[in-house]
Amino acid sequence: MKILISLVLLIGAGIVQASGISVGHRPPIVELAGDAGGRVDGKPWSSRELTGVVHILMYVDPDEVKTNEHVEKALKDASFPEEKFISIAMINLAASWKPKFVIDQVLKKKQKQYPRTIYVRDVNKLLVSAWGLRDQDYHVVAFDPEGKVLFSKGGSLSADEVDTLLETIRSNISP
Repeated sequence: MKILISLVLLIGAGIVQASGISVGHRPPIVELAGDAGGRVDGKPWSSRELTGVVHILMYVDPDEVKTNEHVEKALKDASFPEEKFISIAMINLAASWKPKFVIDQVLKKKQKQYPRTIYVRDVNKLLVSAWGLRDQDYHVVAFDPEGKVLFSKGGSLSADEVDTLLETIRSNISP
């Protein structure tokens, strides 16, 4: 029994350490460019950009886009000031069976429709491996102006978690 408990604790510790992302810390630097992805306009994207203002990053499997529509609506309704808050929609292209060119067309339309949101493509699940974000799911991560993680949750957020997220963002947007 003691061996089994020790094994479970070791495995659990390994999973936590492998995640690469934890509240209060800056995650490892990730760069998406060229064949690895980047912005929908073809420019590279780097996690170094996650400074200066509060950022929210929605890491999404294209097959799970509706999972947190309620979070997206709550963020829109909160009307955070544009100069203090940036949203990033990052699409995990490797998680979907859908053709990449079809997803790219949809993302380009969305970029025009929602110019305040930065649309980014992750072709090879880099944020899954580097940060431990949920694969084939919807993961929400908020960052403070220094690039430290304020909030991280994979899957569908509950109403209480949405409230926590909004309050966390509000408290980190300087007056």
